[in-house]
Amino acid sequence: MASTDPRSLRPLRIVLWVLVAVAAFALAWFQLISPRLQVLSESGTDNMGRGEYQLIASDGSTFTQDSLKGQPSAVFFGFTHCPDVCPTTLGEVAGWQEEVAKKGQSLRVFFVTVDPERDTPEVIKDYVSWVPGVIGVSGSPEEVGKAIKAFRVYARKVPGENGDYSMDHSAMTLLFDKDGRYSGLIGYQEAPERVQANLAKLVE
Repeated sequence: MASTDPRSLRPLRIVLWVLVAVAAFALAWFQLISPRLQVLSESGTDNMGRGEYQLIASDGSTFTQDSLKGQPSAVFFGFTHCPDVCPTTLGEVAGWQEEVAKKGQSLRVFFVTVDPERDTPEVIKDYVSWVPGVIGVSGSPEEVGKAIKAFRVYARKVPGENGDYSMDHSAMTLLFDKDGRYSGLIGYQEAPERVQANLAKLVE
């Protein structure tokens, strides 16, 4: 049998690399670039996080716009069935808490579900319980929808097989100062030096 000329495979390899590049860009767009543009394209950020939502927090409190006041906070929208972004972010948050604690400071982190159908208050409380300072937040689909709009994040249900589904959602963590004002964001898997700079500025 005649061997295949390697040169004849070059076009196929090029096509495959192009497809890989396109897939990588699409992932970056939905997880990093698009969420940032959505936040920054709005006319000002003075009203970020403000709205009429009333959700249930895992510490027994009601999560409203006033919950952001009193001390610096970070807010992340995710869901407990998330395969990668959410557990990775929680792992990073655990590291942030260690660094902040070294300086005698503290940071509240709210993990707000985008999947209230499955993430009951009890489920999300258990999900975040291993990370110090993280408060799980859930509620009715209507109230979660209000919060998603108030924080200008992206969330969309993606149908799967046999009635199952997943959720596409923004991957950044929003930062708020002690007065409840938007103070910036930390991107998914942001460079550690940039994260520490943002956190140092937030909790100083």
